[in-house]
Amino acid sequence: MSTPTTMPSPPPTARASRRAIALVTALVLVLAACGGEDLGGEPMPEDVAVVLPAAAAAMGDVTSVRFALEPSGAVVYIDTVGSLSLDEIDGRFSAPSSAEAILTVTIDGNLSTKLGAVAIDEIAWLSNPVTGTFEELPASYGIDPSNFFDPQDGWRPLLTALQDPVFVGTEQRDGTRYHIRATAPAEQMTVITAGLVSGQDVELDLWIHPVSGLVTAAEFATDVAGERTAWALSLTEYGKEITIEPPVDG
Repeated sequence: MSTPTTMPSPPPTARASRRAIALVTALVLVLAACGGEDLGGEPMPEDVAVVLPAAAAAMGDVTSVRFALEPSGAVVYIDTVGSLSLDEIDGRFSAPSSAEAILTVTIDGNLSTKLGAVAIDEIAWLSNPVTGTFEELPASYGIDPSNFFDPQDGWRPLLTALQDPVFVGTEQRDGTRYHIRATAPAEQMTVITAGLVSGQDVELDLWIHPVSGLVTAAEFATDVAGERTAWALSLTEYGKEITIEPPVDG
């Protein structure tokens, strides 16, 4: 696998980094969560009219989180040439616009490897799958991670725009959680996933902490070219102090 440097056409790793950073950052917004610890206090009424506004407010105040994301079903490629398929993501986010993650990917359907991704303010880096060296995303792409992580512009519009919400029940999922199912409008999904999910409404399952209102897990599925991919993500360690720095060789 080579990495051409001829401009103005971006190198494959730059194209991969654009989708990888978008994937890492955007999908965290779709599925962000709070820590596994149960907080003290009185639970909210089991009513979507109460829970969803509380969740929107709580998610707007998120400061940090550790996230784990795993797709299943149809293969998801993070590059434009269909070489790097995503297996899982493990990362951290720190407000207002910093993130780092390890992406486990499979190259050309054969070789499994790990890539590092870092986004700080308006600069993003992805490690080269061959050399391991971090490469900065070209400024011409205009990627701004704050567009994906911004709790105000990402989570609140999504949670307030959910259609036909249903309170499924109270379940045990890393503690007592409220399970809510709703339809996320295509417009909101396109915005918060940077176009990875485009032109389709998505059925979204959310597990919400009954006291804090923070989302602790979420699941949804997408259809691309007639194939279906399921997404599951959990988040822990909300509010923990996180320091994210530029990569040394970036």
